[in-house]
Amino acid sequence: MISPGGTAEVATRKPAKGKSAAAKPAAARPASGKPAAARPDLEQVRERIDGIDRQIQDLIAERARWAHQVGKAKGPLRAAIDYYRPEREAQVLRRVLDRNDGPLNDEVLLRLFREIMSACLAQQEPLKVGFLGPEGTFSQQALHKHFGHSAKGLPLGSIEEVFQEVEAGHADFGIVPVENSGQGTIQSTLDMFLTSPLKICGEVELAVHQFLMSRTGRMEDIERVYSHPLSLAQAKTWLRHHLPKAEKIPVSSNAEAARRARNADDSAAIAGENAGHVYGLKTLAGPIEDRPDNTTRFLVLGRELLPPCGHDRTSLMVFVRDQPGALYKVLSPFARHGVSMNRIESRPAHTGRWQYAFFIDVGGHAQDGPVAAALAELGEFAADIRILGAYPVALL
Repeated sequence: MISPGGTAEVATRKPAKGKSAAAKPAAARPASGKPAAARPDLEQVRERIDGIDRQIQDLIAERARWAHQVGKAKGPLRAAIDYYRPEREAQVLRRVLDRNDGPLNDEVLLRLFREIMSACLAQQEPLKVGFLGPEGTFSQQALHKHFGHSAKGLPLGSIEEVFQEVEAGHADFGIVPVENSGQGTIQSTLDMFLTSPLKICGEVELAVHQFLMSRTGRMEDIERVYSHPLSLAQAKTWLRHHLPKAEKIPVSSNAEAARRARNADDSAAIAGENAGHVYGLKTLAGPIEDRPDNTTRFLVLGRELLPPCGHDRTSLMVFVRDQPGALYKVLSPFARHGVSMNRIESRPAHTGRWQYAFFIDVGGHAQDGPVAAALAELGEFAADIRILGAYPVALL
């Protein structure tokens, strides 16, 4: 049975007179020779779980009340964005990971705490977050992973529109894809930073699984396949083997592909499962991506630089002077100060013919000693430096 403290108590019984414990039938004793533990009483287990649920609910309510007090302590602010501190949230979630001893894994606990924090923040006013729409895209999944479901998503038609809505203040933040583990950088996102004043306030890494879906659910019906160009590339081997004659049609997003596929029996879409649910499609096959580790990195766009959280990344845009060894001179300060460079990408600078800007990600915050020292030296060799953002590293 279960004791009031929640521990199992094993009932014992004296052997019948004239018989020893060893004389019991073999079935009454496990192979190890130890007496079998009594089965816990189901009703008592359920009562204990009900009691824990009440405690959890009470604690969530208490947390929500204290979160509301934070808003009062900050004074009369204008909007939800004034209450939201990404660096503080990252610190809280890292402590959740540090405390986790199971049995729930890190990803599950992060999701639970993210939703609690999202709901508590929404007491003031839900955050408005722009993403590449329509409903059902991987960008929307990244939004929910980073901000929780209490944030208000604003589906937009293009990456450019996401930047524009955040710049205009119609959205508090934006979510845009920046690179895929198999297909590389999304160039249109990098190009927007050449002229946009927005800052990177966070990053999200999302495991991307592609599914082939259609209205009928019959492979033999498929004559054309819609999807985002990157998704078509991520599943090109599977498509070559299974639908070699089908027309492959690129569209603006996977959700748009699903929207089109629901209107014709001879069409299919490559998209995430969520898009299939939104648009009522049946799954024909999946996951069909060529790489099992297929992951897309998204950036969170905002209007301000963030203070350090302790586990940060800094993104830079550097314009180099046209001189011998220019790139070496730009990169060497990071090596001298022990700063790890995570990524480097060049793009036409749009300031003149054959002029380029380098997008560089380094470990650490721009205010950290080694990074700040490297940036100070970098200024001697670069024509221009822009700090695009210093933000918490993605947790999972």
